[in-house]
Amino acid sequence: MRIAAFGDIVGRSGRMALLERLPSLRKSRALDFVLVNAENAAGGFGVTARIVEELIEAGADVITTGNHAFDQREELDIFDREPRLLRPANFPANNPGRGSGLYRSRGGADVLVIHLQGQRGMPPIDDPFAAAERELGLVKLGREAEAVIVDFHAEATSEKYGMGHFLDGRASMVFGTHTHVPTADDQILPGGTAYMTDLGMCGDYDSVIGMEKSEPVYRFTTKMQRGRMAPAAGEATVCGLVVETDASGLAISAEALRLGGRLKPAGGT
Repeated sequence: MRIAAFGDIVGRSGRMALLERLPSLRKSRALDFVLVNAENAAGGFGVTARIVEELIEAGADVITTGNHAFDQREELDIFDREPRLLRPANFPANNPGRGSGLYRSRGGADVLVIHLQGQRGMPPIDDPFAAAERELGLVKLGREAEAVIVDFHAEATSEKYGMGHFLDGRASMVFGTHTHVPTADDQILPGGTAYMTDLGMCGDYDSVIGMEKSEPVYRFTTKMQRGRMAPAAGEATVCGLVVETDASGLAISAEALRLGGRLKPAGGT
């Protein structure tokens, strides 16, 4: 099975770049399953029903979020209405939506997606390792699912690596989102799980992690706030990870993908 995951969409620039490329990528890379993290897709903060619909129409099978999941408060009902939209599984149980799901790939395989959020440097939240164990107690790789995908939305690289090794051999792929900078460590761990600390963002890299530069630089240099953060609007780089699995559901290849914009290309066209 060939699986692609794309990092945090930031604003209109990142959204349009992925929407334009995803249909052709799905065909040219023969992708069976696509995950997209869209937590910053709506003006940099959260996601809307219209954006979810556009991404699904373009070829996304599942959409994940993160700590900004509920920023568009007038659209929270989409988390209950759309099973393909996830918030982290270790959010409080009374929050809208769900944190995992079993989905069908284009080829008819069952794919478990687990969405988690880290604790280090993030708002207080339940233990993501316990949440991962709970979810895998219900659906196991090679038994109820032919692939297991884990989006770990976390700040600390150490916590992300810890999750990768904790799930090594039990997941097809574990990757980090949230920090918006692609890491150069796409690899297959010893137990057969594809891993990358952060996918990077789908957004304009002439920015401060996707936001127009002047306001964050002003805040860093003055310790004051002048206005609202706004997504950078230049040409975006589409960033992600493409993984191929074998019959066991474990990875046999893992390749970073970077297309367009300012970053050095990786992973073909």
